[in-house]
Order: sequence, then C-alpha cells, then structure tokens
Amino acid sequence: MEIDLSGVATIWELIEQRAALSPSRPMVSDEAGRRMNYGEFRDRAERVAAALYAEGVREATPVAWQLPSRIETLVLQAALCRLGAVQVPIIPLYREREVAFVLAETSAEVFFVPGQWRGFDYQDMARRIAAAGGPAPRVELAYDSLPEADPVGLPPAPTGAGDPIRWIYSTSGTTSDPKGVLHTDATLIAGANGLVKAMGLGPEDVGSVAFPLAHIAGPDYVISLLAVGLRAVMVETFVPDAAIKLFASEGVTMVGGTTAFYLAYLKAQQADPTTPIMPTLRRMSGGGAPKPPEIFFNVKAQLGVPILHGYGMTECPMITSGRPDDADEQLAFTDGKPVEGCQIRVDVTGAGPDGEIWVRGPMLCKGYTRPELTAEAFDAEGFFRTGDLGHLSAEGALVLTGRSKDIIIRKGENIAAKDIEDVLQQHPKIHAAAVIGLPDPERGERVCAVIEATDPSDPPTLAELAAFCRAQGLMTQKIPEQLEIRAELPRNPTLKVLKYKLREELGSASVSP
Repeated sequence: MEIDLSGVATIWELIEQRAALSPSRPMVSDEAGRRMNYGEFRDRAERVAAALYAEGVREATPVAWQLPSRIETLVLQAALCRLGAVQVPIIPLYREREVAFVLAETSAEVFFVPGQWRGFDYQDMARRIAAAGGPAPRVELAYDSLPEADPVGLPPAPTGAGDPIRWIYSTSGTTSDPKGVLHTDATLIAGANGLVKAMGLGPEDVGSVAFPLAHIAGPDYVISLLAVGLRAVMVETFVPDAAIKLFASEGVTMVGGTTAFYLAYLKAQQADPTTPIMPTLRRMSGGGAPKPPEIFFNVKAQLGVPILHGYGMTECPMITSGRPDDADEQLAFTDGKPVEGCQIRVDVTGAGPDGEIWVRGPMLCKGYTRPELTAEAFDAEGFFRTGDLGHLSAEGALVLTGRSKDIIIRKGENIAAKDIEDVLQQHPKIHAAAVIGLPDPERGERVCAVIEATDPSDPPTLAELAAFCRAQGLMTQKIPEQLEIRAELPRNPTLKVLKYKLREELGSASVSP
C-alpha cells in the first residue's frame, strides 16, 4: 500500500507508518548479503536514537556525517530523524578543505565518520582539522556498528510544526566553493513525492542505490522506498561489473545515476550484446546533468529500456522528470515535465526560446546558510534562480541547453557547450565528452573539447572531430578548435563533470596542432 506523502509531516512519521503497514516487508539488501525489513529498520533506528540521546544529541543539535552508502548510514539517518537533529551529510570524497568548511559553516557538534574507508583515514582527517585550529566536533565511528540503547526513555518524536531546518546539504562541487543549503523534512518529502508520482513506482519494483547517500538524491530515494514499500539493493562504491552482477542476481528493475552511469551500463551490454546484463531491468532513471539524446537511443536499442531522465539540484531535489508513458522523442530530447508541485519560469532576454530557468515549489530549499547568498538567489515571488538555460517545449517539457556560466563567447557569438557535446557524443571513438571555452586573444574564447576515448589506443584527432561535426551540420563557430584527451574526465562524487577543473588546468594551454 502506497502512503500518501501529502499527509506526512516528518520523515520519522513516514518511517513509523511504513513499519506499521509492512513490518516484515524487505527494505534493503547489500553486497554482503545482509537484509533488513521495514520493522527492523524502525526498531533499530529507535535504539540508536536512544543511545545518541543519552550522549546529548537533542532536537536541533547539528550532527554531521561523512559515511558511505551502507545499511548503518540509513539507520543513523533515521535515528537522527527520530530525535529531530539537524543533519549535515558530507560527501565521502570531500577532504580537509571542504570538510573543515562545512563543519564550521554548520557548527556541527558531532561528526560521524567510518574510520578508515577505501584507504583514507577519516578519523585522522578530523584530528588534523582540529589541530590546525579548525572545528573540533565530537568524532564518532559509524561503519559496522552503531551505539544502541533501550528506547523506553526517549521523549516523543518532534513534530514538523514551524517547518524547522533539519538538513544542511552542501552543493556538490561543480564550483570551487560549496554552499550550505537549508532543507526541512517537508521540502525533502515534497521532492520525493515528485519522484514517486513521475516514476510510477510500485511495491513490485526493486531499486538500486549506487550513489552516495550523502547526496541530495539520498533522501529522494529513501523517502520513495518508504512511501511505496519497495526494496533497494545498495553498493558502497559503484564498480560497474560487480554492481551489474549483484543487481542482476537481486532482480533489480530500476537503475540510474548520471550520464556516466548510463554509459557504464551501455559499455557492459556492448561487451556481450546477445545476453541482457540485467534481465529484470525495466527502466533507467537519473539526473545531475543533461544527457545527450544519442545515449537514450543507444540504451533503448541495446538494453531495451528507456531512460527517464530528470532535472534537479541540491537546492531543489526534483524539478522535472521523464515518465514511463512519455514518447521516446520527448524522453530523448527533454528532461521531462515539471514534477507535482514544481513551477518553472523561463526568463527569455534575447532572440530565440532559451532563457534562464527559475523554479518554485514545496521541494525548494529555504535558502543558504549565508543570508547574502539567499538574497541573490531568490526573487520577491519566491522563485529560485537555477543558473541553467533552456526552454519549455510545446508539450510543457523542459529542454536544457546549458548553464548560464557554460556559454562560450567566441567572437561575440554565444555558443552553448551542450550543443557541441551532444554531437561529439555520437562519435564512435568518443566515450564521454566535455566542451569548455578557453581564453583566446583573437576569439575571446576558443572551443575546446576534452574527451575520454572509447579505445585509448585509437583516439580521434582534431581533424576527425572537425569533419564529423561538419557532417552533422554543426555551425562552423561551434566546431572544436582544441582537443584534449584524458583517461578520465574530472568528476564529482555523483560523476558530474567538473568543468571548472578543466578550465583551471587548460586555461593557459595553447591550441592543439
């Protein structure tokens, strides 16, 4: 039975409702074969909450956690929801500079870390931050175990009255300076409601978690599980071959992430075209950045499933999404229609349909930790400036064409990097492509393509790319004038390409011959 999220005030209330409705229903499993049902999830979270309460964690206590995607992380999140603490999730790949910034920005009193994970000592990092004069919250380990106590002495769970801030996320790092984003249980529930309604999820579905739970997509997904009562399979780190094998054995029906995930699944299928890599798969879903249309058609042809790509950001977790009944053309060339409750406004300032995208709705954050940033990002009507460019199709679906900062100005001509990337992604020798503008004394900016080659031993040449772009009808001004080949493009923890790093690296580079 699906729970109507419009009538749920807090995430803990949702956890209680699901445990009462489906106590023995499977909720999550992992790569180690561990399993937990909804009743066990609620009960263990209460025991952990009791232990944290005994240690002094109360309603509104800021608690940071930098943990991998594990069952224990899910339980800790729920325990903190039970207490009404302010959660500060930190992406596991953040290091001293970013972590010290987030801990200071949020005044975190407790900091949960996994100890050593993937060769890095998080506990020692916290010590180094404190020794250097930075924040020094109480550090606790949370990996294989969590503290537990008898919940009999717990006070009643906090309500959602007043819509208090209970989550502070950091922007995911496509710019060099993270920002603290303020969310409430209600904003996150509204975002997940948009996801549930758009995806058409049912209790028979089996999902997958191959991304950091500390990302804004984490609560979207977890709340969706609770609302629908479906099961998810979790991996700590996305290693394509291992993840695909696990997902196939567990009967996963939906996988997703970003374009990089789609490419990984596609590459695995291409290695053995005659055998479906995940026989039970019904759809892919994701967001994080626009997808090239060619990837949609390749996935549909070779894996036999559609990509229900969406659009969201840390400040507004769900904005648009593709839907199962959308036509292929709409799924390929747009990011779907607005999810339930979300409004989109496109401010067109020049010729053509494109303009800057503004959004408003119950899933929108309450602002930033720094008031001056909030004042810059919101207008008087409560719309949020996304910084993205695009337009709405005749059917009301959003077409993203780039970032306001992702426009290359070449000899006074505005060029959208995404237009070029969509063409390059069709080239058989290119696995992934990013296009940036680099300073140029003659042109103002020149068009630079940075690629991962399909076969590293046989990468394309700049001349090949230019000929391919011309054959595809790309205007001369958009044809790359510089080609850089990398084994891997720099990416953030959700695999979004970090173009600012490419600009920093290549800003003084000369044009390739």
